[in-house]
Amino acid sequence: MARIDHQDIAKPSFTIGIVAGEESGDILGSGLMNALARRAPNLRFIGVGGDQMIDQGLESLAAIEELSVNGFIEPLKRLPSLVRIISRLFRCFRKVDVVVGIDFNVFNLLLERLLKRKGVPTAHYVSPAVYAWRKGRIRKIGRSTDLVMALFPFEPPLYSDSGVRAEFVGHPLADDIDPSEEAGERSMRARADLGIPADALVVGLLPGSRLSEVRLLGDLFIQAAEQAVARVNVGGQLYRSAVLVIPCVNEKIRSLLTEIVAKRNLTEVRLINGNSKHTIAASDVVLTKAGTSTLEALLLGRPMVVSYRLGGLSYWIAKRLIQSEFVALPNILAGYKIVPEILQNDATPDRLANALIEEMKRFEKDEGPEGAFREIHEKLRCGASERAAEAVMSLVSD
Repeated sequence: MARIDHQDIAKPSFTIGIVAGEESGDILGSGLMNALARRAPNLRFIGVGGDQMIDQGLESLAAIEELSVNGFIEPLKRLPSLVRIISRLFRCFRKVDVVVGIDFNVFNLLLERLLKRKGVPTAHYVSPAVYAWRKGRIRKIGRSTDLVMALFPFEPPLYSDSGVRAEFVGHPLADDIDPSEEAGERSMRARADLGIPADALVVGLLPGSRLSEVRLLGDLFIQAAEQAVARVNVGGQLYRSAVLVIPCVNEKIRSLLTEIVAKRNLTEVRLINGNSKHTIAASDVVLTKAGTSTLEALLLGRPMVVSYRLGGLSYWIAKRLIQSEFVALPNILAGYKIVPEILQNDATPDRLANALIEEMKRFEKDEGPEGAFREIHEKLRCGASERAAEAVMSLVSD
């Protein structure tokens, strides 16, 4: 990956600084960059992103893996490295036309705040979860950014009394997935692409895109899926074969999962290169960490069980700060529980396996939340990347 030094940056007609710290941000960033480039062909993008943003022309100032931290404790351990990166970005971004921080809130909001003080227009793509955390964060967000681009319709009203400009733009995933397509047809096509038999029992596992998440959830998810398969398909009576499918966002994740899988030999496990959409679409049921993958499973209409674990101290801190009743996006968006959440110490292989089986049965009996899934999908499907690009360009014209 090529890097550039801040001294080498010569400002062209229009330059945007942009930072994503994880895979989901890379996806959002690539769509936004594409939409911006259509409006101003001479745009230059510098910052941090993954492969998809680099494919859109991003000049990388740091590898996205350098920012991938999780919980409350890991960022403290990596603090010297993170400080060096934020200092580098601050120097490089001081003369750009606008800066967009994509999610990755603590890091990006600090960077945006430093730059806003210097008069650089700033936008934050993906509203921080102010509905779940301290409401007092809203004014702090306003000190960091000129614009919040929210993915969900319930978020802008939370900012209404704070003076912070917040706009609902929709969610790009909802734009990318056709709600009129039958889930069964989509599943068959995904299985064909992955080389999975049409009559196999497929369990999709999404333990995360960070090494720390996979260390905590990888083996747990595999154990739970193996137990579910063993109970559902006793002696191979219902399905001719069973496959566990896990997407890997990079080689480090693949290597770690390969080590975990090697310790188990009950069910076939396929590690595929970073295609969570294909994994979910091909699956009869999905076991996923809390996060964007839960929304993707909703949009693809698949049964899911949502789980998460943090390190002990991080969980202790989070439990005292989080005010939301739910952690899974489908439940937050619906306003009530439509998918099961099994978290922290409750997340045992046995409980997760039971939940996977129950969700499969619910959907087979047409007792699942498909109607709620479709309603949420339609609300979020409104040309997110285009709307976000218009909002970013408004900061320059202002």
